[in-house]
Amino acid sequence: GHSFHLELDSAGQRHVRNFRVRVQLECTCSREQQADKMLCFLHHPEEELRSNQDPSLLDTLCTDSYLDVRKTACWFYQLVRAVWPALTQSHSWHLKLLPSRCSCQNKVTNGTESFRIEMLFGVQRDDSHIFVSSQLREAYTPSTTWPETYAVAETEFFKHIARQAPPDSLHLKCLQFFTHLQLGFGFSTYATKTIVMHLLNIEPVSSWRRRDLLLRLVDISESLRLCVQAKRLNHFIVGNWRLPGDISLPRDVQMDKRNNLFHHLAQQSAAHRQAISEYQVL
Repeated sequence: GHSFHLELDSAGQRHVRNFRVRVQLECTCSREQQADKMLCFLHHPEEELRSNQDPSLLDTLCTDSYLDVRKTACWFYQLVRAVWPALTQSHSWHLKLLPSRCSCQNKVTNGTESFRIEMLFGVQRDDSHIFVSSQLREAYTPSTTWPETYAVAETEFFKHIARQAPPDSLHLKCLQFFTHLQLGFGFSTYATKTIVMHLLNIEPVSSWRRRDLLLRLVDISESLRLCVQAKRLNHFIVGNWRLPGDISLPRDVQMDKRNNLFHHLAQQSAAHRQAISEYQVL
């Protein structure tokens, strides 16, 4: 009884694409849906709906007809708390729900092991590998704002590489090693991941074998140096026409200009000098 319509928030920042998700009630009076004893939110009396059916998402998860991140997280948080005692895992694992404004975070422990779990929420853009998600945002961001995320498309890219990679491929080890190496510096994990994805897309996957480990680490380091000097690191997904064909993108994402992940280096000379200095130390 609901449809979801993504609307680009034109007031968003230049380098971040934000959306709002408008929720609209749809008629469910057809014979097939009546067989499921579902009342139509549009055409049944409110009194009958209140006594026989849960409220619509407009009443529970929305603010001014737009899907609300915080209300969605709170709803799922309450659902997990209610259903946990009925699960068999509750007999041996203790569940502790952790506070969060835009996800459902919890910790499960059994006395010897402990796991922290975070569940994000997303709405898919058509049939593509691009979603809008409840990922972390600035404190002042409205709760009806859903940033575009490319995490699923990036995962599909790594799956594509894995299907072609030789058994002794170390492309993931290279990524993990270099990511840990640059901890404490100003370079983000996502920047390192982006550089590795670009290299995987141009280097034959057969060149990431164990014997090539040092060469590929040098490639990653050299690519970072060149990007810092040029003050530019192109986003891997947005505007990239060289992606494998099995990664589906909305046309506006494919046609968009390449986002510069190092745009702050181009805008702030002090940040650029700091990045050059940190690279030399690295």
